[in-house]
Amino acid sequence: MASSHFLYNSHHLYSSNSQINSFRNVSLSLSSSYRVRLSSSFGKKPQFQRTQLVTVMASGSKTDRKQVEIVYDPDERLNKLADEVDMDAGVSRLTLFSPCKINVFLRITSKREDGFHDLASLFHVISLGDKIKFSLSPSKLKDCLSTNVPGVPLDDTNLIIKALNLYREKTGSDKFFWIHLDKKVPTGAGLGGGSSNAATALWAANQFSGCLATEKELQEWSSEIGSDIPFFFSHGAAYCTGRGEIVQDLPPPISFDLPMVLIKPPQACSTAEVYKRLRLDQAISIDPLTLLEKISREGISQDVCVNDLESPAFEVLPSLKRLKQRIIAAGCGQYDAVFMSGSGSTIVGIGSPDPPEFVYDDEEYQDVFLSEASFITRAANQWYTEPFAMNASSSPADISHSV
Repeated sequence: MASSHFLYNSHHLYSSNSQINSFRNVSLSLSSSYRVRLSSSFGKKPQFQRTQLVTVMASGSKTDRKQVEIVYDPDERLNKLADEVDMDAGVSRLTLFSPCKINVFLRITSKREDGFHDLASLFHVISLGDKIKFSLSPSKLKDCLSTNVPGVPLDDTNLIIKALNLYREKTGSDKFFWIHLDKKVPTGAGLGGGSSNAATALWAANQFSGCLATEKELQEWSSEIGSDIPFFFSHGAAYCTGRGEIVQDLPPPISFDLPMVLIKPPQACSTAEVYKRLRLDQAISIDPLTLLEKISREGISQDVCVNDLESPAFEVLPSLKRLKQRIIAAGCGQYDAVFMSGSGSTIVGIGSPDPPEFVYDDEEYQDVFLSEASFITRAANQWYTEPFAMNASSSPADISHSV
């Protein structure tokens, strides 16, 4: 009998060579097949990618019992729906890399009357990031957000939704979206993952709308929903002041081939609690511009990677101080600098992509997040792109969860 080719969707089964409606009884069952993908570096196990299979059982008076397996690809289904939403749209779907950042140094210079603090910091984008898929939605009422990890809010408290609402408010755009967030950057890490997601959403919405706004306008608007978001509209390296929203783009001050490792315990530091414990009179008095000049001239070293939030963060989470001390001691000169990013709780080791052995051997650290990374930037009028297959693990025993 000639083979039949089926396209399955949520409403119908179509056949190119026969009419499925001629069968009196049709039953569906779901199974899964797996493709193995191998990862090196931290990799310990093969990675499995899941593909849904639909098995169709059919019988009729004039036919024998038949079985057909159909591959169901959810991504392809969403892509087809997106194409049907607006055939005239210049862009109907978009997948973007949403990288995080580290603070190479972070000085807190004063407390403001509005309760915020003024800071001076060298922000730099790194190659660890999330992936966000955007598709036009037929809805004119709301966006629909999904994600691959639990605990991420999916309503309008999420910075992605806030950013899309902000864009519509500023431009009058009537476009709404399906968004899927493949989360790889840990939350509560001091890496600005949520801020990056918001900036990426603003950039995406602007592409879907034919670039109604300039990047400068997007950058200015973004400060209304988060202090760190404007930084991501730099080219990847910037000296940031004010609450963080005053962004001075810099030529890349650090080599792109300089590796690093990120080590984050499962505990997060409350940013509010860290700032509450900050004592400005006990902070070092070095001029942040001196730090910037030294990094530009001599590169990264332990003495320039100053973070005024480390001491209060270590009070909030004493185990974080012990982790930093052990990394420095175990590194034996392996790292050019070891420091905390932002308000924590990620410890960064610059100079090597490899974590110290005790992270693998000590049960206390079996649930830490690990990732290698490097410094990256972006070209003018383009968004950030993932430079290579990053390796990140939720624990030393697991391989990377690829996005």
